[in-house]
Amino acid sequence: MSGDWLWTFIAVLGLVLITIITRAFFMIPERELPMPDWLRRGLKYAPLAALAAVMAPEVVMSQGALIQTLQDARLPAVVCSAVYYFWRRDILGTIVVGMAVYLPLHIALGW
Repeated sequence: MSGDWLWTFIAVLGLVLITIITRAFFMIPERELPMPDWLRRGLKYAPLAALAAVMAPEVVMSQGALIQTLQDARLPAVVCSAVYYFWRRDILGTIVVGMAVYLPLHIALGW
């Protein structure tokens, strides 16, 4: 039992070192890493692709299956927030509009 704290400390220290190295990997070199133009252009779209990959299943799926009805509060919320975003190009407003549509439908109407 007395050696458990030592192994725990070593494991935590190892995790800290791995996290620091992987997070700082792009900041360690003194010069910019050479990258082909096609990769540089592709990386511009990586955050959008990651967001779409996370959000799309949350909007169209429930309990691991596609939603079976259009009476789901997420659908009108997505439509309204998308319309607002393309109208104003404001991320915070998009979130507020989406939640302002979603919450009353979900809580009050039980969608």
